[in-house]
Amino acid sequence: MRIVTWNLWWRYGPWEARRTAILATLRDLRPDVVGLQEVWERDGENLAGWLADGLGLHLAYAPSPAPERWQRKIGDPAVGMGVAVLSRWPVTERAVLPLAAPADLDDGRLALYTRLATPSYDVPFFTTHLTSAAHASAVRVQQVGELAEFIAAHRGDTPFPAVVTGDFNAFPDSDEIRLFGGVLTDPPVPGQIFHDAWRYADPAAPSATWDPANPYVARYGHPPARVDYIQVSPPGAGGLGRVTSVRRAGDSPVGGIWPSDHAAVTADLSDGADPGAPAD
Repeated sequence: MRIVTWNLWWRYGPWEARRTAILATLRDLRPDVVGLQEVWERDGENLAGWLADGLGLHLAYAPSPAPERWQRKIGDPAVGMGVAVLSRWPVTERAVLPLAAPADLDDGRLALYTRLATPSYDVPFFTTHLTSAAHASAVRVQQVGELAEFIAAHRGDTPFPAVVTGDFNAFPDSDEIRLFGGVLTDPPVPGQIFHDAWRYADPAAPSATWDPANPYVARYGHPPARVDYIQVSPPGAGGLGRVTSVRRAGDSPVGGIWPSDHAAVTADLSDGADPGAPAD
């Protein structure tokens, strides 16, 4: 099963050309499931819906309840913002969690749960977009606690591990990522842990998903950082859902156009075909 997570940089920059580059990149990746952040909608058109049509995938979309801060940035009060899941398999359940933030930082961040009905098992799949302010680690700590409880409430009885994707806006060694993983510190939900898929990557592979090699990022003068994640709970019997490969994607121009300011992350998860593989 191929998983992709990608922050699509909302409706910033040359968005019409960028969405074509995004679609071309996803077609090349041929994902089974995609978690998307900073998805725009306007006048009945939705970027994730447009991508789903182009890829032949099912769609679940969750709009932000408070897009006003985003709208002011581009001077267009008619453009919505949200997160989405694209899936090769039908979405049989969905739920939305508004993430808490203080009033001065609250711009309607969300987590979206979907239950995906593959022919063999259900997949509990989540995508999220945490608060972005660099100084707001404490806010993100609260948000990952809420996210962990949301996952526990919707994980359900299925052999496939929970998959959580998104732009966490946090470094791998930050308090919020350590807390969410639940291995280097006590997890928010007792016994519920997640493996950062990037731990399975080639150590020499480029890892930054916010990279000044991208001209949309270079203008800020920030150093490179990995802030986008695929997190997977321990695999099931036979290694079901085990990470078998992971890499960065969407990290170069397509026809001269950079698709987004973020690179994507793509991971392949085992279908559990090896009956001798132990569960973690």
